[in-house]
Amino acid sequence: MSDISDDIKQVLYSEEYIKNTVESLASRINADYKGTEPLFVGILKGSFVFMADLIRRIDLKCSVDFMVVSSYGSGTSTTGSVMILKDLSENIEGKNVIIVEDILDSGLTLSYLINYLQVRKPNSIKICTLLDKPARRRAKVLPDYTGIVCPDEFIVGYGLDYAEKYRNLPYIGVLKPGAYA
Repeated sequence: MSDISDDIKQVLYSEEYIKNTVESLASRINADYKGTEPLFVGILKGSFVFMADLIRRIDLKCSVDFMVVSSYGSGTSTTGSVMILKDLSENIEGKNVIIVEDILDSGLTLSYLINYLQVRKPNSIKICTLLDKPARRRAKVLPDYTGIVCPDEFIVGYGLDYAEKYRNLPYIGVLKPGAYA
């Protein structure tokens, strides 16, 4: 049995680099939302590590909720068909909602999700993504808070997975093709 790091071709973003990026995002959000009580909505499963680190650096009264939204199945690219597997637990009417995503690539899921949530009359909806992969964009979605613009590589770690594996890596790396081919 091999170590999971044996499947990594290259480390793109170190644990320290990610930590600094998260701190920078939190500082911007703290400044932009000063005096308000935003609702952070984590998109599971991928965002859980990023969301936990981000929320611990938020110096505002805020609340947290989660949604499970799927468009990938167990493949390496989006199917384009979005399913809500777990909806929000609370009413968002009049609230400032910040959707927290691990990675924004095609934009199809977030485009669907924004339209889905807009009907519930929040005050605002903003997107905070750790990683932005614009080379894969198929929908007109622009994040309000972007940590890292990343190359068009198949990446895992820090919550990102392939077939539910590699989320536990403390860094983000490029998966070797043999690990998913």
